[in-house]
Amino acid sequence: MGRKKITIVGAGNVGATAAHWAAEKELGDVVLVDIIEGMPQGKALDLLEASPVAGFDAQIIGTNGYDESKDSDVVIITSGLARKPGMSREDLLQKNKAIVQSVVEQIVKRSPNCIIIVVSNPLDTMTYLTLKVSKFPKNRVIGMAGILDAGRFRTFVAMELNVSVEDTQALLLGGHGDDMVPLPRYSTVSGIPVTELLAQEKINQIVERTRKAGGEIVSLLKTGSAFYSPSLGAITMAEAILKDKKRIIPCCVYLEGEYGLTDICFGVPVKLGAKGIEEIVTLKLNPEEKEAVKKSAAGVNKSIDELGLR
Repeated sequence: MGRKKITIVGAGNVGATAAHWAAEKELGDVVLVDIIEGMPQGKALDLLEASPVAGFDAQIIGTNGYDESKDSDVVIITSGLARKPGMSREDLLQKNKAIVQSVVEQIVKRSPNCIIIVVSNPLDTMTYLTLKVSKFPKNRVIGMAGILDAGRFRTFVAMELNVSVEDTQALLLGGHGDDMVPLPRYSTVSGIPVTELLAQEKINQIVERTRKAGGEIVSLLKTGSAFYSPSLGAITMAEAILKDKKRIIPCCVYLEGEYGLTDICFGVPVKLGAKGIEEIVTLKLNPEEKEAVKKSAAGVNKSIDELGLR
């Protein structure tokens, strides 16, 4: 059987940190791909040299090509330009379209049976692009956003209530951006809905901060964007797939009628296991939530239309 193989494309902050989480969790051997000569090789070697100290067994190699990625079980695409202050996700669209398209073509050639996790922004649009370019079945192309956004929502709830983050759970829908749809009545602290624990005004503030959380970090860092939490989001999804955990996680997936949406990649709760997306969980939404989903979907559709793939 041998070890599982995880290829991470893009060895910047998100990719290199993803490699670190994957190796430390011993999910399998890691291949780090980047076009910058020496950079993935250096980061891979540095991480490998940490392995005897931390006590994890994983082969970690860095490369500027794709041959070493052959027969990967999971491929995580982080490549593309990061957002700079004042830059909208849409500014990134055309630049990242070209990058992601060429990455997907290379991956599919060498790992036709892999499951692809997309982290590149604008997230929902790049997931749609990856699905169309790869021609993979929809259960094998998944965008990482919901787990990150839920993590942010959970963090802010824990901060506000002064409780352990471990006891918080959050659920949200929608595009990864300012129109995402956190669902407070489906979000809990040890099973208690946050709507029972916080005033509506506080919840609204937390929802707003969650929507703008990526931008908050961009404005603080000034020269980059978040990487610890997005990379762990992707690796947690990879772990659910590689260990067939059947976790219920909000992910960006291709919809064909669910939530009244068709031909779009959009964030919804799914069951994640060895086959990738094994089930899409459909929730009963109230009129207000339905309206918010519609608004979020309109933004994602506009961005997808700009790709010119429909």
